[in-house]
Amino acid sequence: MAIPRHVDQAAARVQEAGRRIEAARQQPLSLESAREWLEALTDFTLALSDIQAFNNESVHEKLHQLAARMGVKSFPTSGLL
Repeated sequence: MAIPRHVDQAAARVQEAGRRIEAARQQPLSLESAREWLEALTDFTLALSDIQAFNNESVHEKLHQLAARMGVKSFPTSGLL
């Protein structure tokens, strides 16, 4: 699957988790509502992490393509940060 498709799917997961977070916050405080909120928050965080990873991968691919077009023979693959 292409990276933009992965990003789109992760963005949809963020939106859905955001709706679940808001729904849990509207409920009276209970152990169950706290559990629902925490699960939604966890899903939200994991989806955001996926978006960041896919965006990093996309940028990395574009940098390699640019380096190839410019004739750069050696391009670092890791340790950039």
